[in-house]
Amino acid sequence: MFRIEELDREFANGETRIYQRLLGSPQGAVLVVPLLDDETLLLIREYTAGMDRYELGFVKGRIEPGESLPDAANRELQEEVGYAARQLEPVRTVTVAPGYLFHNTHIVLARDLYPNRLPGDEPEPIEVIPWKLDNLNSLLQRDDFTESRSIAAFYLIRELLARENYT
Repeated sequence: MFRIEELDREFANGETRIYQRLLGSPQGAVLVVPLLDDETLLLIREYTAGMDRYELGFVKGRIEPGESLPDAANRELQEEVGYAARQLEPVRTVTVAPGYLFHNTHIVLARDLYPNRLPGDEPEPIEVIPWKLDNLNSLLQRDDFTESRSIAAFYLIRELLARENYT
């Protein structure tokens, strides 16, 4: 899943340092914000082993070798929420802990959804939670919505939709 790489760097002032960093999948991951209709997006509630608890967040997963960003986003949507999207819009690529980890997450907005389920690799069914756009701010108050990529996606999507007069 991850491997450790050592980097030797010399800076402009002549100082040198040896760094270690974790290398994630070179393809990175997708985080998909599914817009069910003009008023509702879809969240998932799933177990997070790192925190040993259940968290609310957006659809996410690894981009498989040879898989395109849209294909990965659509596959994850179908596996986790049982929908596919006719329209996928890349919004932004973000990093998590770039001082220690080489890993990109590509945030994608999914629209024009239609029911279509694919089997996933989750150990239990993922709970899908429709969330009204006019209630977005209350999401930030929840103790189970803490994952930084989902919070970044929240702000990016909220701004994008506001420009389009959704909210």
